[in-house]
Amino acid sequence: MKILCIGNSFSMDATRYLYGVGKSCGIGIKTVNLYIGGCSLYTHYINAVDDRSSYELDFNGFSTGFNISIKQGLASDDFDIVTLQQASHFSFKEESYQPYLSYLAGYIKKYCPHAKIFIHQTWAYNPDEKRLEEMGFSSHRNMYAEIEKTYEGFLGSIDACGLIPSGKTIFNLVESGMSSEKIFRDPIHASLGIGRYALALAWLEYLTGLPAEKCSFSDFDVPVSSEDAERVAEAAHIACEWAKKYKK
Repeated sequence: MKILCIGNSFSMDATRYLYGVGKSCGIGIKTVNLYIGGCSLYTHYINAVDDRSSYELDFNGFSTGFNISIKQGLASDDFDIVTLQQASHFSFKEESYQPYLSYLAGYIKKYCPHAKIFIHQTWAYNPDEKRLEEMGFSSHRNMYAEIEKTYEGFLGSIDACGLIPSGKTIFNLVESGMSSEKIFRDPIHASLGIGRYALALAWLEYLTGLPAEKCSFSDFDVPVSSEDAERVAEAAHIACEWAKKYKK
């Protein structure tokens, strides 16, 4: 399976372990991430229109040191899946999605016509983050609810093949009572161990159908205990079961 992400640091978090987790389960996955920190759908749109080589190219979870354009990325292989996502600080703002999302979907279909388009549901901020209140949210749960509603509302507008439930997975971990320090590495990004592993499992199960509980992986940047790994797999599996309703 060959996956291209038109994203930012959140897609980098999500795909850091995806190749390795897939390999450990006997599933071949190639991941390519086009990275600009904090990149929004609007900026992706501008970069596509102008064919700007503004993206750092990450391959199988690691930086290559090369910069390319979206068109070059799409033309580099016959990808099975291409993902789109909104920047986290706009993820709950309906007015920030269109017409950029539809343009990008059309752009993907033009330059990589066989690929299925999935929307990557990003996640709410660390429950301890002060910006939640500044942004008008009372809690992580409150921000996630708005993200879920907004992403769901735009799935049909581009006839997406599914919603990869990263946001729901992180939400499940928070709701389980796991400490924020284990899930997040800063106010917004997934932790280098548990957080990124949870995201990889959600992507793997949702895109391949292999239950997260069946995976065994240990090559982490930060150690993950066997007990926490089980909790992570459960959170990812529950999220994927929830997101089945969006999958085509």
